[in-house]
Amino acid sequence: MFDFGIEGYHPRWLNGPAHVARTHGRRLQALSGRPLTGAWMVWDLIDDEWFCDCPVLLDFDGVHVEINHRKFDDLSLTWNTIDPCRPVSWTGFDLEWRPDPLPELQTIRGMTLRSVELLEWTMDNVAGSTTDVSFVFPDARLTVFNALDENGLTFAPPGPNQRVRPCS
Repeated sequence: MFDFGIEGYHPRWLNGPAHVARTHGRRLQALSGRPLTGAWMVWDLIDDEWFCDCPVLLDFDGVHVEINHRKFDDLSLTWNTIDPCRPVSWTGFDLEWRPDPLPELQTIRGMTLRSVELLEWTMDNVAGSTTDVSFVFPDARLTVFNALDENGLTFAPPGPNQRVRPCS
């Protein structure tokens, strides 16, 4: 299994919100009431940009959830397996972990999580549907979504083509 050059990381790919909710729903909901104390992303040092293929690590007061998308509908959630102080070793790239590298992440840092939602995009194309993980704060939202074989981030509410699914 490919570890994305991250020691100790072993993604566990799931498909569909029902499967994600059954597997991780209780743990996701248990994050409610915890502050977001950090967000870590892998940075491409040559291009000076987010390297979207690697997982996004969100730290909720010592509990890390690691979110990664691949292909059209694969989602992996892992817990407390990544140490962002360790190097990322992906041949052909010069990568490192960066804390809160985007201004929007710095804005929500310290906010207390209200809830977690699973968003299902249903599309009339080859992808079919994807499952995104959305973290709802009192005055903000962070969604890690499938950007077709990599991760994407949005801070906007769900769109008209997304169905909100409970985590439990």
